[in-house]
Amino acid sequence: MTMAVRGNRFVDSSAYLNIILAKYAKSFDIYKQHMINGKQYAAYAYFSSLGEKYVLLKKAKLWSVKAFEHVFFLEEDSCTPELLHELLESVTAYMEPVLVRKGEKYPEKDHMYTYLTFAVLCRQTPDEEAKKAIRSFRFDKGYLFSMRGHSEVRLVVADLNGKEVLTNPAGRSLRKMYVKAFAETEQGARGYNELFDPPEQR
Repeated sequence: MTMAVRGNRFVDSSAYLNIILAKYAKSFDIYKQHMINGKQYAAYAYFSSLGEKYVLLKKAKLWSVKAFEHVFFLEEDSCTPELLHELLESVTAYMEPVLVRKGEKYPEKDHMYTYLTFAVLCRQTPDEEAKKAIRSFRFDKGYLFSMRGHSEVRLVVADLNGKEVLTNPAGRSLRKMYVKAFAETEQGARGYNELFDPPEQR
Protein backbone atom coordinates (compact mmCIF):
# COMPACT_ATOMS: atom_id res chain seq x y z
CA MET A 1 0.00 0.00 0.00
CA THR A 2 1.29 3.48 -0.87
CA MET A 3 0.15 7.04 -0.42
CA ALA A 4 0.97 9.80 -2.88
CA VAL A 5 0.84 13.52 -3.39
CA ARG A 6 -0.35 14.64 -6.82
CA GLY A 7 1.98 16.57 -9.07
CA ASN A 8 4.73 16.01 -11.60
CA ARG A 9 7.67 18.05 -10.32
CA PHE A 10 10.56 16.08 -8.91
CA VAL A 11 11.08 16.72 -5.19
CA ASP A 12 14.60 17.77 -4.17
CA SER A 13 15.97 15.35 -1.57
CA SER A 14 17.80 18.03 0.45
CA ALA A 15 14.67 20.18 0.66
CA TYR A 16 12.53 17.18 1.62
CA LEU A 17 15.04 16.07 4.27
CA ASN A 18 15.04 19.61 5.66
CA ILE A 19 11.28 19.37 6.23
CA ILE A 20 11.45 15.87 7.73
CA LEU A 21 14.23 16.76 10.16
CA ALA A 22 12.18 19.68 11.50
CA LYS A 23 9.45 17.22 12.46
CA TYR A 24 11.90 15.07 14.40
CA ALA A 25 13.83 17.96 15.97
CA LYS A 26 11.06 18.72 18.46
CA SER A 27 11.86 15.56 20.43
CA PHE A 28 15.00 14.05 18.84
CA ASP A 29 18.66 15.04 18.87
CA ILE A 30 19.69 15.66 15.25
CA TYR A 31 23.13 15.04 13.74
CA LYS A 32 23.63 15.92 10.06
CA GLN A 33 26.10 14.04 7.85
CA HIS A 34 26.73 11.42 10.52
CA MET A 35 29.06 8.43 10.22
CA ILE A 36 27.92 5.17 11.87
CA ASN A 37 30.04 2.03 11.72
CA GLY A 38 31.83 3.23 8.59
CA LYS A 39 28.69 4.28 6.68
CA GLN A 40 27.80 7.91 6.00
CA TYR A 41 24.19 8.92 6.63
CA ALA A 42 22.62 12.17 5.47
CA ALA A 43 21.39 12.62 9.05
CA TYR A 44 20.88 10.69 12.27
CA ALA A 45 18.23 11.33 14.92
CA TYR A 46 18.18 9.93 18.45
CA PHE A 47 15.39 9.82 21.03
CA SER A 48 15.15 8.40 24.55
CA SER A 49 12.49 8.60 27.23
CA LEU A 50 12.02 7.41 30.80
CA GLY A 51 8.63 6.76 32.30
CA GLU A 52 8.23 6.08 36.02
CA LYS A 53 5.32 5.43 38.36
CA TYR A 54 5.48 6.09 42.11
CA VAL A 55 3.16 5.59 45.07
CA LEU A 56 3.07 8.77 47.17
CA LEU A 57 6.81 8.90 47.76
CA LYS A 58 9.63 8.53 45.27
CA LYS A 59 11.04 5.76 47.41
CA ALA A 60 8.04 3.60 46.53
CA LYS A 61 8.51 3.17 42.79
CA LEU A 62 6.04 0.83 41.09
CA TRP A 63 7.68 0.65 37.70
CA SER A 64 10.09 2.30 35.30
CA VAL A 65 10.29 1.95 31.51
CA LYS A 66 12.83 3.21 29.00
CA ALA A 67 12.18 3.71 25.30
CA PHE A 68 14.60 4.60 22.52
CA GLU A 69 14.63 5.32 18.80
CA HIS A 70 17.46 5.72 16.32
CA VAL A 71 16.58 7.13 12.88
CA PHE A 72 19.02 6.80 10.00
CA PHE A 73 18.40 9.02 6.95
CA LEU A 74 19.80 8.04 3.56
CA GLU A 75 19.69 9.93 0.25
CA GLU A 76 19.92 7.39 -2.57
CA ASP A 77 19.39 7.27 -6.32
CA SER A 78 17.29 4.14 -5.85
CA CYS A 79 16.08 1.80 -3.13
CA THR A 80 17.07 -1.69 -4.26
CA PRO A 81 16.81 -5.12 -2.61
CA GLU A 82 20.61 -5.03 -2.41
CA LEU A 83 20.53 -1.80 -0.39
CA LEU A 84 17.91 -3.23 1.97
CA HIS A 85 20.00 -6.37 2.44
CA GLU A 86 22.97 -4.14 3.33
CA LEU A 87 20.87 -2.24 5.88
CA LEU A 88 19.61 -5.43 7.49
CA GLU A 89 23.17 -6.71 7.75
CA SER A 90 24.17 -3.48 9.50
CA VAL A 91 21.36 -4.05 12.01
CA THR A 92 22.47 -7.56 12.93
CA ALA A 93 26.21 -6.84 12.84
CA TYR A 94 26.32 -3.47 14.61
CA MET A 95 23.14 -1.53 15.39
CA GLU A 96 21.28 -4.12 17.47
CA PRO A 97 24.26 -5.39 19.48
CA VAL A 98 25.86 -1.96 19.96
CA LEU A 99 23.08 0.63 19.93
CA VAL A 100 20.41 -1.53 21.59
CA ARG A 101 22.33 -3.92 23.85
CA LYS A 102 25.49 -1.77 24.20
CA GLY A 103 27.63 -4.87 23.83
CA GLU A 104 25.84 -6.74 26.61
CA LYS A 105 23.79 -9.93 26.39
CA TYR A 106 20.55 -8.02 27.01
CA PRO A 107 19.48 -4.36 26.95
CA GLU A 108 19.66 -2.38 30.18
CA LYS A 109 17.20 -2.85 33.04
CA ASP A 110 13.71 -1.38 32.43
CA HIS A 111 14.26 -1.34 28.64
CA MET A 112 10.87 -1.46 26.93
CA TYR A 113 11.65 -0.98 23.25
CA THR A 114 14.17 0.39 20.81
CA TYR A 115 13.16 1.32 17.27
CA LEU A 116 15.84 1.28 14.59
CA THR A 117 14.28 3.34 11.80
CA PHE A 118 15.63 3.70 8.27
CA ALA A 119 14.32 6.60 6.19
CA VAL A 120 15.43 6.16 2.58
CA LEU A 121 14.90 9.16 0.29
CA CYS A 122 15.25 7.83 -3.25
CA ARG A 123 15.23 9.75 -6.52
CA GLN A 124 13.92 6.89 -8.65
CA THR A 125 10.63 5.08 -8.18
CA PRO A 126 11.25 1.58 -6.77
CA ASP A 127 10.42 -1.26 -9.16
CA GLU A 128 8.10 -4.12 -8.21
CA GLU A 129 10.93 -6.26 -6.86
CA ALA A 130 12.07 -3.42 -4.61
CA LYS A 131 8.53 -2.71 -3.43
CA LYS A 132 8.13 -6.35 -2.45
CA ALA A 133 11.44 -6.20 -0.55
CA ILE A 134 10.30 -3.04 1.26
CA ARG A 135 7.03 -4.62 2.36
CA SER A 136 8.79 -7.76 3.62
CA PHE A 137 11.66 -5.93 5.38
CA ARG A 138 11.55 -7.14 8.98
CA PHE A 139 13.58 -7.39 12.17
CA ASP A 140 11.99 -7.86 15.59
CA LYS A 141 13.95 -9.28 18.51
CA GLY A 142 12.74 -9.86 22.06
CA TYR A 143 14.90 -10.17 25.16
CA LEU A 144 14.41 -12.48 28.16
CA PHE A 145 10.91 -13.47 26.99
CA SER A 146 10.16 -9.74 26.58
CA MET A 147 11.08 -8.96 30.20
CA ARG A 148 13.79 -6.70 28.77
CA GLY A 149 11.59 -5.47 25.95
CA HIS A 150 12.32 -5.78 22.25
CA SER A 151 13.99 -4.05 19.32
CA GLU A 152 12.33 -3.54 15.95
CA VAL A 153 13.30 -2.13 12.57
CA ARG A 154 11.01 0.37 10.88
CA LEU A 155 11.50 1.22 7.21
CA VAL A 156 10.18 4.26 5.35
CA VAL A 157 10.98 4.82 1.67
CA ALA A 158 10.11 8.21 0.20
CA ASP A 159 9.92 8.05 -3.60
CA LEU A 160 10.90 11.60 -4.60
CA ASN A 161 10.00 10.96 -8.24
CA GLY A 162 6.53 9.47 -7.81
CA LYS A 163 5.88 11.31 -4.53
CA GLU A 164 4.87 8.11 -2.83
CA VAL A 165 5.71 6.69 0.58
CA LEU A 166 6.22 2.98 1.10
CA THR A 167 6.87 1.27 4.42
CA ASN A 168 7.30 -2.11 5.99
CA PRO A 169 4.55 -3.17 8.43
CA ALA A 170 6.42 -1.75 11.44
CA GLY A 171 6.78 1.64 9.74
CA ARG A 172 3.14 2.21 8.81
CA SER A 173 2.53 4.70 11.60
CA LEU A 174 5.15 7.02 10.04
CA ARG A 175 3.59 7.12 6.57
CA LYS A 176 1.27 10.07 7.16
CA MET A 177 4.10 12.33 8.37
CA TYR A 178 6.30 11.54 5.38
CA VAL A 179 3.44 12.02 2.92
CA LYS A 180 2.62 15.41 4.43
CA ALA A 181 6.25 16.44 4.00
CA PHE A 182 5.89 16.28 0.20
CA ALA A 183 3.26 19.02 0.19
CA GLU A 184 5.19 21.11 2.71
CA THR A 185 8.36 20.84 0.63
CA GLU A 186 6.57 21.98 -2.52
CA GLN A 187 4.97 24.86 -0.60
CA GLY A 188 8.40 26.05 0.56
CA ALA A 189 7.65 25.55 4.24
CA ARG A 190 10.43 26.28 6.73
CA GLY A 191 12.40 23.25 7.78
CA TYR A 192 15.14 22.22 10.17
CA ASN A 193 17.77 24.59 8.72
CA GLU A 194 15.54 27.61 9.22
CA LEU A 195 13.89 26.66 12.51
CA PHE A 196 16.58 24.82 14.46
CA ASP A 197 19.92 25.36 12.73
CA PRO A 198 20.17 29.00 11.58
CA PRO A 199 23.52 30.08 10.01
CA GLU A 200 24.69 31.88 13.15
CA GLN A 201 24.45 28.62 15.11
CA ARG A 202 26.27 26.38 12.61
